[in-house]
Amino acid sequence: MQFDFFPSRSLTLYLAKLFITRILAMLVMLVIVLMALDLLSRTGEILAVPGNGQGELLTYIGLRVPQLIARFLPYSVLLATLITLVTLNQNSEVVAMKAAGLSAHQVLAPLLLTAALVSVANFAFNERVVTRATATLKAWQANDYGPIPADPGVRSNVYLTDGANILTATTLTGKGSNTRMEGVTWYSRDPNGMISEQLRAESASFANPGWKLSNVEQFDVSAADTRTVESLVVGKGLTIAQIEMESVDPETQDFFELSRSIDAYEAIGRRTTELRAKWWHKISGPLSAFLMPLLGAVAAFGLARSGQLFVRAIIGMALGFAYFVVDNAALAMGSFGGYPPLLAAWAPFFLFLLIGETVLIRTEE
Repeated sequence: MQFDFFPSRSLTLYLAKLFITRILAMLVMLVIVLMALDLLSRTGEILAVPGNGQGELLTYIGLRVPQLIARFLPYSVLLATLITLVTLNQNSEVVAMKAAGLSAHQVLAPLLLTAALVSVANFAFNERVVTRATATLKAWQANDYGPIPADPGVRSNVYLTDGANILTATTLTGKGSNTRMEGVTWYSRDPNGMISEQLRAESASFANPGWKLSNVEQFDVSAADTRTVESLVVGKGLTIAQIEMESVDPETQDFFELSRSIDAYEAIGRRTTELRAKWWHKISGPLSAFLMPLLGAVAAFGLARSGQLFVRAIIGMALGFAYFVVDNAALAMGSFGGYPPLLAAWAPFFLFLLIGETVLIRTEE
């Protein structure tokens, strides 16, 4: 009987290599299939813009693939776990390892170590690549797949309020006094809360105070009259600080930048429940890959000739997908304030960690 957590060095490397190749294979397969399906629905929108062609399609693929990799990497680990363990079971390799004195946890240890490294790589990939690609893609989509804004810090679909009045913009670029909005709409409301005037402008720049709209189409609701003016200044109560605070998007900010945004929100007494839940989920999300070998371990043990191997594989897959369903539901509840942010992000992880350990211990240990 061995008391080390890992088996021999040779066996650890063998299992880790076997596992990582299957993870990569499943990830490539999922990304190719999902990217092809996504292109079927997006190609028409991209090519409808004059001047767009194959280059823009490749740009879209380059921006969308990082999102698909980050989202479906844990699924790839789950499927790779089932394929790896079922294959080892069918070839009686699990029986040989247990006959040599290895426990179920020792058999799984190389897979858990590999999954932990995948989780760390996924976190780093999210921070350095996915957030930037998401910011650029959202800005491009907000511009209806026209020219991509050059500013990497571009924000899309901005919604701001100045008292009862509303200012919206399709994109917002720059910082400080160089902040600029594109595709701007301003709604003026009367004391009864009804919209009295609507202004549409190509762009808006900071006028200190207020925002100067350029090439404005002005519509008077009461008179049902439309006219065009060269420029107007609106939103004198909207400061640069408020603009930057209102345009926080957790999906386009890395872990540390989002942390600073949350601190700024809390300093002025703003609600941070949704941001805090997504901040925690930036850690718990990638770490979900570490759970997959444990949840799929039920497929590794039991005699392949007993006829229950397929059933065990289905149980492992069900446990893995149940985790993703519960995780998404908990995150949604946390965003709405139903759960505390810490509980929303981490409760599913520890719940299924206990479930996986319980199943493994009761069946094999």
